[in-house]
Amino acid sequence: MDETLVEHWDEQSANWIAWVRRPGFDSYWTYREDFFALVPAPGFATLDFGCGEGRVSRDLVHRGHRVTAFDGSAGMVEAAREADPEGTYLVADAAALPFDDDSFDLVVAYNVLMDVDDVEAAVGEAARVLMPGGRLCLSITHPITNPGERDSPYLESTRFSEAVVRDGLPMVFGGWSHPLSHYTGALEKAGLLIEALREPAWKDAPTPYHLWLRARLA
Repeated sequence: MDETLVEHWDEQSANWIAWVRRPGFDSYWTYREDFFALVPAPGFATLDFGCGEGRVSRDLVHRGHRVTAFDGSAGMVEAAREADPEGTYLVADAAALPFDDDSFDLVVAYNVLMDVDDVEAAVGEAARVLMPGGRLCLSITHPITNPGERDSPYLESTRFSEAVVRDGLPMVFGGWSHPLSHYTGALEKAGLLIEALREPAWKDAPTPYHLWLRARLA
């Protein structure tokens, strides 16, 4: 695969927007209230890290957060701005954020870190822009259920692409299947201490679909 993940998601932006804006269609509609229970109350400033078309940002604003959001995909950011003209949405590189150190007391990264090409750099940037004692709340697709794990050893990092059509809506998911230690190692290197971990049940599935973490900057 020669294209970057930013290029992949920009190409898929129209499909993704149609997918996520159909009420009740994807897992976010089931999980969001429980996920937001893991998120601290509004504070100084919140960064939506990899905002996509902006639904997490809009929900954070609804809950009282002062939100700045970014995504690598220009198509996603354009859609987020159209849905929320009063919001602040930027096109930016997750591995080189255009924010000063200590700019936010909360970073939320919902289903993003599987879809960046350098997890360690992205987590390092999240930590850099956090104030001391600030928190990173993240969701990832659970490493044991990622598509790449079907054909590769768990401890290997594997790039995957999976085409899906559901109820007439096409989508090509692309990302990385990493072991859990890949993410926790990035948190450790960035000085982020895990203070909560959740594996929410997914309907009647035998394994969880997502994994959620809340970590505090030491």
